[in-house]
Amino acid sequence: MSGSLWLKAESAGLDTLPAVPRPRPRWAAADPIDELTTRLEDVIAAAVHPDEIAAILESDGMTDDHIRLTYGREDSFALAEDLYARVERRFTEPEGPPTDLWHTGLGGCLLRGLVFALPGLAYVLGAPLLAGPPGPLGLPAGTVPLLAGAVTGWVWNQALSHRAYSWLGLGDRRAAARTLLRGAPAGALLGALVAVAAAGPGEWGGAVFAAGQAVYLGAATVLLVLDRERALLGALAPLIAGTPAAHWVGLPDPVRAALLGTSLAVAVVLAWRELRPGRSHAGERGRAEPRLAASVPYGLFGLGTGGLVLYAAIGDVLAEGAGASAAGAPVAGASVVGPTAVALTLSMGPAEWLLHRFRSESRAGLRAATSSRAFRRATATTLALCLTVYLAVLLALAVTGTLLWPGAPDIGGIRLASLLLIGTVLWAALLLQSFGAVLSAALVCGAATGAQTVALVTGAGDPRLVGAGVAGAAAVVLAVLGCVLLGRATAHRT
Repeated sequence: MSGSLWLKAESAGLDTLPAVPRPRPRWAAADPIDELTTRLEDVIAAAVHPDEIAAILESDGMTDDHIRLTYGREDSFALAEDLYARVERRFTEPEGPPTDLWHTGLGGCLLRGLVFALPGLAYVLGAPLLAGPPGPLGLPAGTVPLLAGAVTGWVWNQALSHRAYSWLGLGDRRAAARTLLRGAPAGALLGALVAVAAAGPGEWGGAVFAAGQAVYLGAATVLLVLDRERALLGALAPLIAGTPAAHWVGLPDPVRAALLGTSLAVAVVLAWRELRPGRSHAGERGRAEPRLAASVPYGLFGLGTGGLVLYAAIGDVLAEGAGASAAGAPVAGASVVGPTAVALTLSMGPAEWLLHRFRSESRAGLRAATSSRAFRRATATTLALCLTVYLAVLLALAVTGTLLWPGAPDIGGIRLASLLLIGTVLWAALLLQSFGAVLSAALVCGAATGAQTVALVTGAGDPRLVGAGVAGAAAVVLAVLGCVLLGRATAHRT
């Protein structure tokens, strides 16, 4: 038999024997990469870059040693590239109606922006209670204790909010309520003490006002974390009703104080009703406790972003009241609130909605894109559109505020540039925070705030020019960080 085969091959002019087909033995093991491809086919097909597959492999606990022994590839990235090349790009739609984890209503975001900004009416209503000679650095009377208390409250309550939200994310509303019940009063006390310590001679009215502000920030944090924005809006009703009368007609000081005290008392009562001992808070027990250290970057983030808004307001103050301060005329502490700060605060509602919109559109881009280049192009287009819309909204709010605000400086020139740059920094920082890069955003914003603090204390240059330059540098750094982070498809899967 073998001889006839050899003769047949020789007659055909072949140097080797023809291949004899052999069936694969039943005991032979299947190709492990084929098995892995079949198991992860839907995941591989939906990926727009091999790095997404590598992340899945690593999340499954596959080490490089295991990959080398089992699949004969150097590491997870090499294996991911092999898997990526084996499967055609497609996205399998889930069964049932599509779900969008990042969908949110515009109305709710606008309401949150409103309750962020309306407390500023307290400065207008309480202006006569804070009148006095200019304070340090030519700022209005009471400005230093007010700002010291506000910054302390922002740092504390941002960290407190994150910790409470962490418990809510674990499904333990009882633990979240307990965290707020302990943390909100402690933050109010800390803010009040810092404000009193920062008060100078003749600024005790500002210190008392700042103490009330600290208590309000604690109560507002409780209501906002527990989604009670409408209740908080109701607590602000006395301020909303009294400010027009105080501005156009004039109100006696006792009436102003009563309106301020009523809003504060209502906010505290509403927060206590949500947290009072014995109130039912459904939730699971036995969960691992979130790390305290995880909330620290969010406090730093509140310090950095809050400082940028404060210095924007101070720029308005110095532009509006420099002449009066130099002459030694009494300047109300309420002057620290200006149209720029109000516009930035009100814009946080649309900013939140646009952030959710960007996250939603980027996830849709993952489903539609068939390559990493197409995904990056779609993401960049969506990002540019969302930022442009936000800056347009911010500009409209600033122009409106300037027209309505008595004695407000012109919106053009350096003030306009500074406003748009600060808006860009705030939105970019919030975007990075939403992707988990909160520490990077906090460090950039904190550095910008620190640079402006040094410039203001040392008198190094026009604060408005310094603010615009610092904001521009921060915007560039955040843009670079954003390109590095958002260019990776894996960042958009969460």
